[in-house]
Amino acid sequence: MIYRRFGRTELQMPVFSCGGMRYQHKWQDVPLDQVPEENQQNLAATIHRAVEVGVNHIETARGYGSSERQLGLVLPKLPREKLIVQTKVGPREDADTFGRDVEESLERLQLDYVDLLGLHGINNHETLQHTIRPGGCLAKARQLQKRALVRHVGFSTHANPQTILQAIRHERDGGFDYVNLHWYYIYQRNWPAVEDATRRDMGVFIISPSDKGGMLYKPSDKLVELCRPLHPIVFNDVFCLSRSEVHTLSVGAARPSDFDRHLEALPLLGRAAELLPPIIARLEAAVREKTGWELDRPFKLDLPEWEEAPGQINIQIMLWLRNLALAYDMTEYGQMRYNLLGNGGHWFPGFSAEKIDEVDLSPVAQQAGLDERLETLLRQTHSLLAKDKVKRLSAGE
Repeated sequence: MIYRRFGRTELQMPVFSCGGMRYQHKWQDVPLDQVPEENQQNLAATIHRAVEVGVNHIETARGYGSSERQLGLVLPKLPREKLIVQTKVGPREDADTFGRDVEESLERLQLDYVDLLGLHGINNHETLQHTIRPGGCLAKARQLQKRALVRHVGFSTHANPQTILQAIRHERDGGFDYVNLHWYYIYQRNWPAVEDATRRDMGVFIISPSDKGGMLYKPSDKLVELCRPLHPIVFNDVFCLSRSEVHTLSVGAARPSDFDRHLEALPLLGRAAELLPPIIARLEAAVREKTGWELDRPFKLDLPEWEEAPGQINIQIMLWLRNLALAYDMTEYGQMRYNLLGNGGHWFPGFSAEKIDEVDLSPVAQQAGLDERLETLLRQTHSLLAKDKVKRLSAGE
């Protein structure tokens, strides 16, 4: 395993982390006596495999259903001083309630402390203000730190770049020690946030590079061909870890064998300058050929964020998903993400083009220099990706 200094926490962080949102029994918090023995054995085997290969960072969240309780049967049996344990707890309007949530998470984990506590889901202005206001959840987290229940405090985010930067630059109550955010090949929009976090000596943890990064565990044939000679997971891992600013990538392992493909990337990191350019050139050419744009073009056009868009349509995300579907045959991924619009809360905000006939897009289209093409593109995207509405995993039945 390769380890990197996790910013000012000074923790030696493995470049792969064991994320805790795939192996648990349910997305609801259920008593342990309702967890099937087979599931618990698989979870324990996954954790032991992680530690065996040097992935000593175990990451979970209060919102991951039965994950914390199930880990509480495993982690206390491992050498505590060799583990880096992170849990994440959502900010609350009442900071005392947040504090009680954290202490309950420790009880579920059966641990005296966590190395890393993340404010989970600082995704919009409201959750940010609950966190950073005087006497808010960040202040409460620092109180827990003084009680030795928490060693370092960070945040996780699915927000737009402006909100992420605001959180990174916050200084009251010591600011944040690290950030969990999305950044990988298909979504590089948050690179300025990674750079800003680096300037502030924060740890940088990349969320879900294989799932939200393109469902790479079941890639399209087109993506496999474009990424040769590397598997798309290996390409994405090498791409991300070739940047020294990135400290660790989450592996949302569902079973012990899920680490194997990622481990293939480690001996290739020293060859990144040789391996990556031809693959990236093919990926870029495929987007231009199929769309006439660059992949991230929707984020560079003068298009409003979803809050200011007509009908709160998430135009930027829609056009980005269209590019992925057309260029890389990532239709299943596009459908999974697109059909969360209007149903994903602040984790995946805004609406689809389902009610496009009810809004006037012309001012936005003219501002972006797209004129009548914008409506055509959005209708095409809706036709390509619209399917049954889906729920976030944590909202599922």
